Amino acid sequence: MAERPTSIDEMISTLASEGYVCGRDLGTVSYLALDLGMPLFLEGEAGVGKTEIAKALATMLGRRLIRLQCFEGLDVSSALYDWNFAGQMIAIRTAEAAGQSDRGALQSELFSDDFLIRRPLLEALEPHDAGPPVLLIDEIDRTDEPFEAFLLEILSDFQVTIPELGEVKAQEPPIVILTSNRTREVHDALKRRCLYHWVDYPDFDRELEILRARVPAAAERLSKEVVAFVHALRGQDFFKSPGVAESIDWARCLVALDAVALSPELITDTVGALLKYQDDIAKVAGAETTRILDQAKAELARAG
Repeated sequence: MAERPTSIDEMISTLASEGYVCGRDLGTVSYLALDLGMPLFLEGEAGVGKTEIAKALATMLGRRLIRLQCFEGLDVSSALYDWNFAGQMIAIRTAEAAGQSDRGALQSELFSDDFLIRRPLLEALEPHDAGPPVLLIDEIDRTDEPFEAFLLEILSDFQVTIPELGEVKAQEPPIVILTSNRTREVHDALKRRCLYHWVDYPDFDRELEILRARVPAAAERLSKEVVAFVHALRGQDFFKSPGVAESIDWARCLVALDAVALSPELITDTVGALLKYQDDIAKVAGAETTRILDQAKAELARAG
């Protein structure tokens, strides 16, 4: 089990060593979340690195990453625990065939640890050899308010009650990261239990640093042109502007094609790695591709 960083600078540098490049603002709130044992709530556009920081923290600390992917209709049986009903039915039939008549003993056996299916939240509360895991509650904005209310007990006391087994309380709280793409507002009661940070698109220098770390095979000129072009696109009126994740994917595609610099033809051929909606792709087709690329290269030239 790795030691936790003892300063903000160490947090930033250690995350960077795991391939996650962040600014001092995100480094500070991440350090405080670990030091104070508070959940960290991250909001921002899709693809800006909210999920990746949970992965980087788990690797950095040598902890298990437990991910709860949220969706509409998520309930306790999907998030906390469920019972192995098929196994219980087999146990009942076996008991009947053996002539077992003690219903109390059978019920106790059926609702025991042997038939308990642990979902992510319950797994995160249980002891782990490497230390408390990193619990990623991803895209909490996709769930509904009743599920948010259910989370309050866990984030307040890190304990839950299973009617058949009783109370389960974490010996040491997990490291909790919640993310939201802000498709709806999350209730204040949940946010109050967390440290909050808005993860914005990075500036040119930081995104270039991210690209160097994540796609080291990319030529320097290509990396700069990719970042400049993506930043120019973010100034357009798109349904979904490309995030950092798309920048990385696009750069990997270009490297796979042995590209060393951007051209209108190359952009047209690979734009599906960058933009995910046909209406957005249509807006940069033809002469518009050349115009945006020229704008990006001009910005690079002015920056030196």
